[in-house]
Amino acid sequence: MPAPAASILDQLFVTVAGRKGGDPDKSYTAKLFSRGRGKIAQKLGEEAIETVVAGLTEGPDRLVSESADLLYHLMVLWADCGVAPAEIWAELEKRQGVSGIDEKKARKK
Repeated sequence: MPAPAASILDQLFVTVAGRKGGDPDKSYTAKLFSRGRGKIAQKLGEEAIETVVAGLTEGPDRLVSESADLLYHLMVLWADCGVAPAEIWAELEKRQGVSGIDEKKARKK
């Protein structure tokens, strides 16, 4: 992933995490946090479905928009679970150059 792309995701995460405990009347992100992990996960699932539908039946612009929503909601879940993007980037880096088939086999052990 090019640095600017990773950088914007890192910046988004800082913003998202900073809204935890904020006023739910003033921030959609704070509202999600206040509603709990179940609601956060539900919203992530909804966005995942919308992204799939956009990829299958809509144009690239819609897919881009839904993908951004999906990444945002994923970051809210990460922040709620105490997972930092750097942990995800490190996991992806470990998998780089490893066959997806081999990686999945290794997880089953």
